[in-house]
Amino acid sequence: MGDSTQLTGWSGLVSGIGHPLLGPDHFLFLLAIAFIGLKRPSAWIIPLLAIGLGGSLISQFIPLPDVVAPWAEALVSLSLVVEGLIALSIAPAAWLLPLFGLHGFLLGSTIVGAEPTPLITYFLGLLIGQGVLLALVCSLSQTVITHLGEQGRRLGAGIWMGIGIAFAWVVLID
Repeated sequence: MGDSTQLTGWSGLVSGIGHPLLGPDHFLFLLAIAFIGLKRPSAWIIPLLAIGLGGSLISQFIPLPDVVAPWAEALVSLSLVVEGLIALSIAPAAWLLPLFGLHGFLLGSTIVGAEPTPLITYFLGLLIGQGVLLALVCSLSQTVITHLGEQGRRLGAGIWMGIGIAFAWVVLID
């Protein structure tokens, strides 16, 4: 996003909509929910968005500690591994909530120091971008699981876990 102190309201909105959709790790994180096959998927949308937005708001007041900063993107990448574990029923679906908080915190930390107008429009953009994609993915989740079958679900979870490990590896090696 460049220098967050130079953002306008419009650029904040566009950045907010685009960030979770154009950042491959965040985008894949949202898409992976289709492999989980949530029971009552529409009931998850509001809590997940609220926790994600809450994480973004917290990032404005509590900075990312310097000791954690180099590991932040690796943690985001490893969240794909956790989603794979959830899809395989090895981990509970409730783990999505803190993962969304982590993603929200890191998405919000990219705009720390911005003026109030672009900050508000950035958060609005995050809400719109993530909300639309999350609603789409959640509504299609059961259909995806039905079409894939159990074998396809396990294969998809394994692929997602492999992608998460590969992304984390690249971040840690740099």
